[in-house]
Amino acid sequence: QSWSRGMSYCLHSESHLDTGPIYVRENGKLHVVNQGAGGIQDVTPKTRPFRLFSRSFSVELCMNREDDRARRQRTDHFIFTYTKEGNLRYSAKSLFSLVLGYISDNVDHIDSLIGFPEQIAEKLFSAAEARQKFTEPVTGLRALQKFTEAYGSLVLCSLCLRNRYLVISEKLEEIKSFRELTCLDLSCCKLGDEHELLEHLTKEALSSVKQLLLKDNSLSDAGLRRMTAPVRVLKKGLENLLVLDLSCNPKITDVGIGYLLSFKKLNCLDISGTGLKDVDAVIKRIQMQIGLVHSKVPLKEFDHSNCKTEGWAEQTVLQWEQAVMEAIKPQDNLRSRTAALRFYGKTHRIEEVVKCTVVEAETKALGNLQFYKEKVQNCHLPLKKEVAGSHELKNNRKRALAEGERERTSKQKHLCLTVEDWDLLNTY
Repeated sequence: QSWSRGMSYCLHSESHLDTGPIYVRENGKLHVVNQGAGGIQDVTPKTRPFRLFSRSFSVELCMNREDDRARRQRTDHFIFTYTKEGNLRYSAKSLFSLVLGYISDNVDHIDSLIGFPEQIAEKLFSAAEARQKFTEPVTGLRALQKFTEAYGSLVLCSLCLRNRYLVISEKLEEIKSFRELTCLDLSCCKLGDEHELLEHLTKEALSSVKQLLLKDNSLSDAGLRRMTAPVRVLKKGLENLLVLDLSCNPKITDVGIGYLLSFKKLNCLDISGTGLKDVDAVIKRIQMQIGLVHSKVPLKEFDHSNCKTEGWAEQTVLQWEQAVMEAIKPQDNLRSRTAALRFYGKTHRIEEVVKCTVVEAETKALGNLQFYKEKVQNCHLPLKKEVAGSHELKNNRKRALAEGERERTSKQKHLCLTVEDWDLLNTY
Protein backbone atom coordinates (compact mmCIF):
# COMPACT_ATOMS: atom_id res chain seq x y z
CA GLN A 1 0.00 0.00 0.00
CA SER A 2 2.91 2.34 0.71
CA TRP A 3 4.22 1.52 -2.79
CA SER A 4 0.96 2.55 -4.38
CA ARG A 5 0.89 5.80 -2.39
CA GLY A 6 4.37 6.63 -3.57
CA MET A 7 3.42 5.90 -7.15
CA SER A 8 0.39 8.15 -6.83
CA TYR A 9 2.53 10.92 -5.36
CA CYS A 10 5.04 10.65 -8.21
CA LEU A 11 2.32 10.81 -10.81
CA HIS A 12 0.74 13.76 -9.11
CA SER A 13 3.96 15.71 -8.75
CA GLU A 14 5.41 14.83 -12.12
CA SER A 15 2.89 16.65 -14.22
CA HIS A 16 -0.32 18.57 -13.81
CA LEU A 17 -1.77 17.14 -17.01
CA ASP A 18 -4.85 14.95 -16.77
CA THR A 19 -3.56 11.57 -17.81
CA GLY A 20 -6.79 9.82 -16.87
CA PRO A 21 -7.25 6.95 -14.42
CA ILE A 22 -4.37 4.53 -13.82
CA TYR A 23 -5.14 0.88 -13.20
CA VAL A 24 -3.01 -1.30 -10.88
CA ARG A 25 -3.36 -5.06 -10.39
CA GLU A 26 -2.62 -6.19 -6.81
CA ASN A 27 -3.27 -9.58 -5.23
CA GLY A 28 -5.19 -10.70 -8.32
CA LYS A 29 -7.55 -7.69 -8.23
CA LEU A 30 -7.69 -4.59 -10.44
CA HIS A 31 -7.62 -1.23 -8.66
CA VAL A 32 -7.71 2.33 -9.93
CA VAL A 33 -5.41 5.02 -8.55
CA ASN A 34 -7.36 8.06 -7.37
CA GLN A 35 -5.01 10.98 -7.87
CA GLY A 36 -7.11 13.43 -5.94
CA ALA A 37 -7.21 11.36 -2.74
CA GLY A 38 -3.93 9.56 -3.35
CA GLY A 39 -5.45 6.19 -2.61
CA ILE A 40 -6.62 3.06 -4.34
CA GLN A 41 -10.25 2.26 -5.02
CA ASP A 42 -11.89 -0.84 -6.33
CA VAL A 43 -13.15 -0.74 -9.87
CA THR A 44 -16.89 -0.22 -9.93
CA PRO A 45 -19.16 -0.54 -12.97
CA LYS A 46 -20.39 3.06 -12.48
CA THR A 47 -17.09 4.76 -13.36
CA ARG A 48 -17.26 7.49 -16.01
CA PRO A 49 -16.48 6.45 -19.61
CA PHE A 50 -12.90 6.66 -20.64
CA ARG A 51 -11.91 8.64 -23.80
CA LEU A 52 -8.93 7.40 -25.73
CA PHE A 53 -8.64 10.73 -27.64
CA SER A 54 -9.80 14.24 -26.85
CA ARG A 55 -12.74 15.85 -28.60
CA SER A 56 -10.55 17.96 -30.89
CA PHE A 57 -8.46 15.01 -32.06
CA SER A 58 -8.71 14.17 -35.81
CA VAL A 59 -7.24 11.47 -38.02
CA GLU A 60 -6.49 11.78 -41.76
CA LEU A 61 -6.15 8.67 -43.92
CA CYS A 62 -3.36 9.07 -46.47
CA MET A 63 -1.53 6.72 -48.79
CA ASN A 64 1.74 8.56 -49.28
CA ARG A 65 3.20 10.87 -46.66
CA GLU A 66 6.13 11.94 -48.78
CA ASP A 67 4.08 13.73 -51.45
CA ASP A 68 1.41 16.12 -50.16
CA ARG A 69 -0.13 16.47 -53.60
CA ALA A 70 -0.47 12.71 -53.97
CA ARG A 71 -2.00 12.53 -50.49
CA ARG A 72 -4.67 15.06 -51.43
CA GLN A 73 -5.52 13.22 -54.65
CA ARG A 74 -5.77 9.82 -52.96
CA THR A 75 -8.17 10.67 -50.16
CA ASP A 76 -10.99 9.11 -52.23
CA HIS A 77 -9.49 5.62 -52.08
CA PHE A 78 -11.91 4.76 -49.30
CA ILE A 79 -15.68 4.75 -49.18
CA PHE A 80 -17.02 6.04 -45.84
CA THR A 81 -20.48 4.98 -44.70
CA TYR A 82 -22.50 5.33 -41.51
CA THR A 83 -24.18 2.32 -39.95
CA LYS A 84 -27.59 2.30 -38.32
CA GLU A 85 -25.94 2.63 -34.93
CA GLY A 86 -24.17 5.81 -36.04
CA ASN A 87 -20.73 4.29 -36.38
CA LEU A 88 -18.45 5.41 -39.22
CA ARG A 89 -17.06 2.59 -41.31
CA TYR A 90 -14.91 2.60 -44.40
CA SER A 91 -14.16 0.14 -47.16
CA ALA A 92 -11.48 0.26 -49.82
CA LYS A 93 -12.41 0.85 -53.46
CA SER A 94 -11.72 -1.75 -56.12
CA LEU A 95 -8.50 -1.64 -58.08
CA PHE A 96 -10.44 -0.98 -61.29
CA SER A 97 -12.11 2.09 -59.77
CA LEU A 98 -8.77 3.41 -58.51
CA VAL A 99 -7.09 2.98 -61.90
CA LEU A 100 -10.09 4.45 -63.71
CA GLY A 101 -10.05 7.49 -61.47
CA TYR A 102 -6.32 8.01 -61.89
CA ILE A 103 -6.49 7.82 -65.70
CA SER A 104 -9.50 10.13 -65.86
CA ASP A 105 -7.64 12.69 -63.75
CA ASN A 106 -4.79 12.60 -66.29
CA VAL A 107 -6.86 11.93 -69.41
CA ASP A 108 -5.20 14.77 -71.32
CA HIS A 109 -1.85 12.93 -71.16
CA ILE A 110 -3.12 9.88 -73.07
CA ASP A 111 -1.24 9.38 -76.33
CA SER A 112 -3.87 7.36 -78.20
CA LEU A 113 -6.97 5.24 -77.60
CA ILE A 114 -7.04 3.49 -80.96
CA GLY A 115 -7.62 -0.22 -80.41
CA PHE A 116 -8.71 0.26 -76.80
CA PRO A 117 -11.91 -1.66 -75.88
CA GLU A 118 -15.09 0.38 -76.33
CA GLN A 119 -16.68 -0.81 -73.08
CA ILE A 120 -13.77 0.40 -70.94
CA ALA A 121 -13.41 3.58 -73.00
CA GLU A 122 -17.04 4.51 -72.35
CA LYS A 123 -16.52 4.17 -68.59
CA LEU A 124 -13.32 6.20 -68.84
CA PHE A 125 -15.15 8.93 -70.78
CA SER A 126 -17.94 9.02 -68.18
CA ALA A 127 -15.40 9.28 -65.34
CA ALA A 128 -13.59 12.17 -67.05
CA GLU A 129 -16.92 13.79 -67.86
CA ALA A 130 -17.98 13.60 -64.19
CA ARG A 131 -14.77 15.43 -63.27
CA GLN A 132 -15.59 18.03 -66.01
CA LYS A 133 -12.29 17.42 -67.75
CA PHE A 134 -13.74 18.30 -71.17
CA THR A 135 -14.76 21.79 -70.06
CA GLU A 136 -11.17 22.88 -69.48
CA PRO A 137 -9.89 25.25 -72.20
CA VAL A 138 -6.78 23.47 -73.52
CA THR A 139 -6.55 20.08 -71.86
CA GLY A 140 -10.25 19.39 -72.46
CA LEU A 141 -9.89 19.82 -76.21
CA ARG A 142 -6.84 17.57 -76.35
CA ALA A 143 -8.59 14.85 -74.35
CA LEU A 144 -11.75 15.06 -76.45
CA GLN A 145 -9.77 14.69 -79.66
CA LYS A 146 -8.25 11.42 -78.43
CA PHE A 147 -11.72 9.94 -77.96
CA THR A 148 -13.16 11.22 -81.24
CA GLU A 149 -10.19 9.94 -83.23
CA ALA A 150 -10.61 6.44 -81.84
CA TYR A 151 -14.38 6.03 -81.54
CA GLY A 152 -15.97 8.55 -83.91
CA SER A 153 -19.76 8.28 -83.86
CA LEU A 154 -19.79 6.54 -80.47
CA VAL A 155 -18.67 9.76 -78.84
CA LEU A 156 -21.38 11.71 -80.67
CA CYS A 157 -23.54 10.62 -83.59
CA SER A 158 -26.06 13.47 -83.53
CA LEU A 159 -25.58 17.07 -82.41
CA CYS A 160 -28.31 19.66 -81.86
CA LEU A 161 -27.09 23.26 -81.45
CA ARG A 162 -30.36 24.95 -82.28
CA ASN A 163 -30.27 28.57 -81.09
CA ARG A 164 -26.98 27.95 -79.22
CA TYR A 165 -24.73 30.41 -81.01
CA LEU A 166 -22.91 31.24 -77.75
CA VAL A 167 -21.87 27.62 -77.31
CA ILE A 168 -20.61 27.58 -80.91
CA SER A 169 -18.52 30.71 -80.38
CA GLU A 170 -17.03 29.46 -77.10
CA LYS A 171 -16.47 25.78 -78.01
CA LEU A 172 -15.88 25.97 -81.76
CA GLU A 173 -12.71 23.86 -81.76
CA GLU A 174 -14.33 21.20 -79.58
CA ILE A 175 -17.33 21.04 -81.92
CA LYS A 176 -15.03 20.71 -84.92
CA SER A 177 -13.34 17.71 -83.28
CA PHE A 178 -16.49 15.56 -83.56
CA ARG A 179 -16.30 13.01 -86.37
CA GLU A 180 -18.78 10.82 -88.22
CA LEU A 181 -21.85 12.85 -87.29
CA THR A 182 -25.03 11.77 -89.07
CA CYS A 183 -27.29 14.64 -87.94
CA LEU A 184 -26.34 18.27 -87.30
CA ASP A 185 -28.81 20.98 -86.32
CA LEU A 186 -27.47 24.55 -86.55
CA SER A 187 -30.82 26.30 -86.84
CA CYS A 188 -31.30 29.90 -85.67
CA CYS A 189 -27.58 30.53 -85.04
CA LYS A 190 -27.04 33.44 -87.49
CA LEU A 191 -23.71 32.04 -88.66
CA GLY A 192 -23.48 33.76 -92.05
CA ASP A 193 -21.55 32.74 -95.17
CA GLU A 194 -18.03 33.20 -93.78
CA HIS A 195 -18.32 31.26 -90.53
CA GLU A 196 -15.58 28.73 -89.84
CA LEU A 197 -18.05 26.02 -88.89
CA LEU A 198 -19.76 26.16 -92.29
CA GLU A 199 -16.39 25.71 -93.94
CA HIS A 200 -15.77 22.73 -91.67
CA LEU A 201 -18.97 21.10 -93.02
CA THR A 202 -17.22 20.40 -96.31
CA LYS A 203 -14.34 18.53 -94.67
CA GLU A 204 -13.92 14.77 -94.89
CA ALA A 205 -14.60 14.35 -91.15
CA LEU A 206 -18.26 15.32 -91.74
CA SER A 207 -18.83 13.48 -95.00
CA SER A 208 -21.11 11.13 -93.04
CA VAL A 209 -23.70 13.86 -92.35
CA LYS A 210 -27.11 12.81 -93.70
CA GLN A 211 -29.33 15.41 -92.05
CA LEU A 212 -28.26 19.06 -92.04
CA LEU A 213 -30.49 21.83 -90.67
CA LEU A 214 -29.34 25.36 -91.48
CA LYS A 215 -32.55 27.24 -90.87
CA ASP A 216 -32.28 31.01 -90.24
CA ASN A 217 -28.50 31.37 -90.58
CA SER A 218 -28.25 34.46 -92.81
CA LEU A 219 -27.00 32.37 -95.72
CA SER A 220 -26.81 33.63 -99.31
CA ASP A 221 -25.90 32.25 -102.72
CA ALA A 222 -22.20 32.73 -101.95
CA GLY A 223 -22.44 30.50 -98.89
CA LEU A 224 -24.19 27.75 -100.86
CA ARG A 225 -21.58 27.95 -103.57
CA ARG A 226 -18.79 27.45 -101.04
CA MET A 227 -20.63 24.64 -99.30
CA THR A 228 -21.35 22.71 -102.50
CA ALA A 229 -18.02 23.26 -104.29
CA PRO A 230 -16.41 19.95 -103.17
CA VAL A 231 -19.49 17.98 -104.24
CA ARG A 232 -19.81 19.70 -107.60
CA VAL A 233 -16.16 19.37 -108.59
CA LEU A 234 -14.48 16.67 -106.48
CA LYS A 235 -17.52 14.53 -105.62
CA LYS A 236 -16.58 14.84 -101.93
CA GLY A 237 -17.90 16.64 -98.90
CA LEU A 238 -21.66 16.46 -98.26
CA GLU A 239 -22.27 13.89 -100.98
CA ASN A 240 -24.26 11.61 -98.63
CA LEU A 241 -26.71 14.33 -97.61
CA LEU A 242 -30.32 13.16 -97.46
CA VAL A 243 -32.18 15.94 -95.60
CA LEU A 244 -31.36 19.64 -96.01
CA ASP A 245 -33.15 22.58 -94.39
CA LEU A 246 -32.36 26.03 -95.78
CA SER A 247 -35.57 27.78 -94.77
CA CYS A 248 -35.72 31.34 -93.40
CA ASN A 249 -32.67 32.47 -95.40
CA PRO A 250 -34.08 35.32 -97.53
CA LYS A 251 -30.75 36.02 -99.26
CA ILE A 252 -30.86 32.69 -101.12
CA THR A 253 -32.15 33.24 -104.68
CA ASP A 254 -32.79 31.14 -107.77
CA VAL A 255 -29.05 31.07 -108.49
CA GLY A 256 -28.27 29.52 -105.12
CA ILE A 257 -30.86 26.78 -105.65
CA GLY A 258 -28.91 25.73 -108.74
CA TYR A 259 -25.96 24.78 -106.53
CA LEU A 260 -28.16 22.38 -104.57
CA LEU A 261 -28.83 20.26 -107.65
CA SER A 262 -25.46 18.57 -107.10
CA PHE A 263 -26.90 16.69 -104.10
CA LYS A 264 -28.14 13.70 -106.07
CA LYS A 265 -28.98 11.62 -102.96
CA LEU A 266 -31.19 14.30 -101.45
CA ASN A 267 -34.57 13.00 -100.25
CA CYS A 268 -36.01 16.03 -98.44
CA LEU A 269 -35.43 19.74 -99.04
CA ASP A 270 -36.89 22.82 -97.36
CA ILE A 271 -36.39 26.23 -99.02
CA SER A 272 -39.34 28.02 -97.44
CA GLY A 273 -38.75 31.67 -96.68
CA THR A 274 -35.98 32.15 -99.25
CA GLY A 275 -35.76 34.98 -101.77
CA LEU A 276 -36.91 33.09 -104.86
CA LYS A 277 -38.17 35.15 -107.79
CA ASP A 278 -39.66 32.50 -110.08
CA VAL A 279 -41.03 29.88 -107.69
CA ASP A 280 -42.75 27.77 -110.36
CA ALA A 281 -39.56 27.49 -112.41
CA VAL A 282 -37.58 26.45 -109.33
CA ILE A 283 -40.14 23.79 -108.41
CA LYS A 284 -40.08 22.37 -111.93
CA ARG A 285 -36.31 22.44 -112.03
CA ILE A 286 -35.94 20.59 -108.72
CA GLN A 287 -38.43 17.96 -109.84
CA MET A 288 -36.79 17.39 -113.20
CA GLN A 289 -33.14 17.26 -112.11
CA ILE A 290 -33.11 15.60 -108.67
CA GLY A 291 -36.57 14.03 -108.64
CA LEU A 292 -38.06 15.84 -105.64
CA VAL A 293 -41.80 16.51 -105.50
CA HIS A 294 -43.32 19.62 -103.97
CA SER A 295 -45.17 18.77 -100.74
CA LYS A 296 -48.48 20.47 -99.99
CA VAL A 297 -48.29 19.63 -96.27
CA PRO A 298 -45.39 20.19 -93.84
CA LEU A 299 -42.99 17.27 -93.60
CA LYS A 300 -42.08 15.69 -90.29
CA GLU A 301 -38.39 15.69 -91.24
CA PHE A 302 -38.30 19.46 -90.62
CA ASP A 303 -40.05 19.71 -87.25
CA HIS A 304 -36.68 19.57 -85.42
CA SER A 305 -37.70 16.60 -83.29
CA ASN A 306 -35.58 13.98 -85.06
CA CYS A 307 -32.21 15.63 -84.46
CA LYS A 308 -31.09 15.41 -80.83
CA THR A 309 -27.73 15.30 -79.12
CA GLU A 310 -26.90 11.61 -78.72
CA GLY A 311 -23.68 9.84 -77.72
CA TRP A 312 -21.15 9.65 -74.92
CA ALA A 313 -20.62 13.42 -74.99
CA GLU A 314 -24.28 14.31 -74.45
CA GLN A 315 -23.62 15.51 -70.90
CA THR A 316 -20.48 17.30 -72.06
CA VAL A 317 -22.49 19.51 -74.41
CA LEU A 318 -24.87 20.28 -71.55
CA GLN A 319 -21.90 21.24 -69.38
CA TRP A 320 -20.71 23.62 -72.09
CA GLU A 321 -24.12 25.24 -72.29
CA GLN A 322 -24.37 25.55 -68.51
CA ALA A 323 -20.92 27.16 -68.32
CA VAL A 324 -21.90 29.70 -70.99
CA MET A 325 -25.15 30.53 -69.22
CA GLU A 326 -23.33 31.05 -65.92
CA ALA A 327 -20.83 33.34 -67.64
CA ILE A 328 -23.57 35.67 -68.88
CA LYS A 329 -25.59 35.67 -65.65
CA PRO A 330 -24.07 38.92 -64.29
CA GLN A 331 -25.56 40.75 -67.26
CA ASP A 332 -29.06 39.87 -66.07
CA ASN A 333 -28.61 42.09 -63.02
CA LEU A 334 -28.34 45.11 -65.27
CA ARG A 335 -31.78 44.65 -66.81
CA SER A 336 -33.66 46.44 -64.03
CA ARG A 337 -31.34 49.45 -64.18
CA THR A 338 -31.51 49.53 -67.99
CA ALA A 339 -35.30 49.38 -67.88
CA ALA A 340 -35.38 52.29 -65.45
CA LEU A 341 -33.09 54.37 -67.66
CA ARG A 342 -35.32 53.66 -70.64
CA PHE A 343 -38.39 54.67 -68.66
CA TYR A 344 -36.89 58.04 -67.77
CA GLY A 345 -35.57 58.56 -71.30
CA LYS A 346 -31.88 58.35 -70.38
CA THR A 347 -31.03 55.75 -73.01
CA HIS A 348 -32.38 54.85 -76.43
CA ARG A 349 -34.36 51.65 -76.79
CA ILE A 350 -32.44 49.03 -78.75
CA GLU A 351 -34.45 46.44 -80.61
CA GLU A 352 -33.60 42.89 -79.58
CA VAL A 353 -32.53 40.22 -82.02
CA VAL A 354 -35.42 38.67 -83.91
CA LYS A 355 -36.07 35.22 -82.51
CA CYS A 356 -36.47 32.12 -84.58
CA THR A 357 -40.15 31.83 -83.71
CA VAL A 358 -40.89 35.17 -85.36
CA VAL A 359 -39.10 34.07 -88.53
CA GLU A 360 -41.05 30.82 -88.55
CA ALA A 361 -44.34 32.74 -88.41
CA GLU A 362 -43.28 34.89 -91.36
CA THR A 363 -42.26 31.80 -93.32
CA LYS A 364 -45.63 30.14 -92.77
CA ALA A 365 -47.35 33.27 -94.04
CA LEU A 366 -45.30 33.27 -97.25
CA GLY A 367 -45.94 29.61 -98.05
CA ASN A 368 -44.45 26.16 -97.75
CA LEU A 369 -41.67 25.09 -100.10
CA GLN A 370 -40.77 21.61 -98.91
CA PHE A 371 -39.83 18.79 -101.27
CA TYR A 372 -39.61 15.03 -100.88
CA LYS A 373 -38.69 12.08 -103.04
CA GLU A 374 -41.33 9.50 -103.78
CA LYS A 375 -40.21 6.07 -102.64
CA VAL A 376 -42.16 4.04 -105.23
CA GLN A 377 -42.73 5.30 -108.72
CA ASN A 378 -45.04 3.79 -111.35
CA CYS A 379 -45.74 0.74 -109.21
CA HIS A 380 -49.36 0.63 -110.40
CA LEU A 381 -48.50 0.40 -114.09
CA PRO A 382 -48.99 -2.93 -115.87
CA LEU A 383 -45.90 -4.96 -116.70
CA LYS A 384 -46.90 -6.82 -119.88
CA LYS A 385 -48.96 -4.22 -121.70
CA GLU A 386 -47.54 -1.17 -123.37
CA VAL A 387 -43.95 -2.24 -122.88
CA ALA A 388 -42.83 -0.31 -125.93
CA GLY A 389 -44.65 2.77 -124.68
CA SER A 390 -42.89 2.54 -121.34
CA HIS A 391 -39.49 2.30 -123.04
CA GLU A 392 -40.34 5.30 -125.13
CA LEU A 393 -41.42 7.19 -122.05
CA LYS A 394 -38.14 6.38 -120.33
CA ASN A 395 -36.15 7.46 -123.37
CA ASN A 396 -38.05 10.74 -123.54
CA ARG A 397 -37.42 11.34 -119.86
CA LYS A 398 -33.71 10.64 -120.25
CA ARG A 399 -33.59 12.94 -123.25
CA ALA A 400 -35.34 15.70 -121.32
CA LEU A 401 -32.98 15.29 -118.39
CA ALA A 402 -29.96 15.39 -120.70
CA GLU A 403 -31.21 18.55 -122.37
CA GLY A 404 -31.91 20.16 -119.01
CA GLU A 405 -28.48 19.21 -117.73
CA ARG A 406 -26.86 20.54 -120.90
CA GLU A 407 -28.78 23.78 -120.61
CA ARG A 408 -27.85 24.13 -116.95
CA THR A 409 -24.16 23.55 -117.58
CA SER A 410 -24.16 26.02 -120.47
CA LYS A 411 -25.75 28.69 -118.32
CA GLN A 412 -23.79 28.04 -115.13
CA LYS A 413 -20.45 26.90 -116.50
CA HIS A 414 -18.85 30.08 -115.26
CA LEU A 415 -20.29 29.47 -111.80
CA CYS A 416 -19.05 25.91 -111.27
CA LEU A 417 -15.37 26.56 -111.90
CA THR A 418 -14.76 30.09 -110.74
CA VAL A 419 -11.48 31.27 -109.25
CA GLU A 420 -13.01 31.33 -105.78
CA ASP A 421 -14.11 27.72 -106.22
CA TRP A 422 -10.59 26.65 -107.11
CA ASP A 423 -9.16 28.59 -104.17
CA LEU A 424 -11.59 26.80 -101.89
CA LEU A 425 -10.84 23.40 -103.40
CA ASN A 426 -7.09 23.92 -103.03
CA THR A 427 -7.57 23.85 -99.25
CA TYR A 428 -8.62 20.18 -99.32
